[in-house]
Amino acid sequence: MSSAVDGAFFRDLGIGLGVLLMGVGVFLMCSALARTFARLNSTLDEVDRQIAAISGPVVETLAHVGGIADSADATVARLGAVVGTLEGVAGGVGNTAKLASDAVAPALVNVGAALTGVTAGLRRFVDGRRGSTPDPGGVAGGG
Repeated sequence: MSSAVDGAFFRDLGIGLGVLLMGVGVFLMCSALARTFARLNSTLDEVDRQIAAISGPVVETLAHVGGIADSADATVARLGAVVGTLEGVAGGVGNTAKLASDAVAPALVNVGAALTGVTAGLRRFVDGRRGSTPDPGGVAGGG
């Protein structure tokens, strides 16, 4: 039996040491990652404590704001109903004004025509008493 050291032995030894170094590197990397996760976990625990401390007032504030929003919604709904009623009233007033205008307009035209006739008659009457001299400017009747 000869215990000869040949190239295969050194090759196997080199591969073994390489794998060992790779394992140590993975171990160191996992150890660093574990420390990072531990710090992250403590940070998240602190954030959870702060959120728990502030959640009560936030919930109360949101409930208050929700009540205000509900009141505002109810008020807007009431105002919408009032506006609808006012629009109906305004439409009725507009129709009434149109009907009144349609009713009064012919009477005003008739009164205007009657006044025109009375004025023309008075002009003839006044011109007839002064004499038959026509108006030189043609302003008082022209006829």
